[in-house]
Order: sequence, then structure tokens, then C-alpha cells
Amino acid sequence: MKSEFGWIEIDQVRYEHDVIIHRDGSVTKRSKKKSKELKSTYGHTPLSDHELDVIKKEKPEIVYIGTGQYGDLPITPEAETELSRFETVIRPTPEILDMLKKEHRSFIAIIHVTC
Repeated sequence: MKSEFGWIEIDQVRYEHDVIIHRDGSVTKRSKKKSKELKSTYGHTPLSDHELDVIKKEKPEIVYIGTGQYGDLPITPEAETELSRFETVIRPTPEILDMLKKEHRSFIAIIHVTC
């Protein structure tokens, strides 16, 4: 896995949008529509609790949140509350990718690819 501003590469596939890496290793596009209404409040579409149903459904041992190349993805207080129910690591995307390479537990990763 590797990334630069605007993209992430997972298993030799390049994605030019935010992604979710699921427990089974599959990768889907992060649907920011659920949080879009909060963009004016945060100046950027944040990660909100509206996007975290996948975590409740899949029940991973650990959750990783990649906050972008520079760590600037805002996270709403409601999302932080929901994430506190799980072991969660929140770091800039490059740091998260390094951690994922070593992770042996079941996980979900929500990865922001820009800021």
C-alpha cells in the first residue's frame, strides 16, 4: 500500500478517491454524501457518524482512520463518540498505511486521500 496526495494504491490498484478497506479486504469508495451537509460547518466534508454504519455491521477488532496526507480530515464529535466504542487509531494516511501492513487483527480502515 502506498499513497500520495489524491490517490492510494492497494494491491496494485490505484484509487483516486477516499476508500473503505473492509474486514474481508475488499475496497469500496467512501460515500461522503452522508456527511456532505456538514461541509459548510467544517470547511471540508468531515467524517461523521452517518458514515460509520459499516463499522457497526462488520464489528472489526480495530478501526483505522486515515485523515489525509497532512492529517486535515475533520471528524465530528458524534463520530468520535461512535469510534470510542471500538479500538480506534486516527492518524495521517501515510502513518495508517504503515500500520495496516503490520496489522493481523480484523480491521476496517476509512482512508482520506487528499488533505
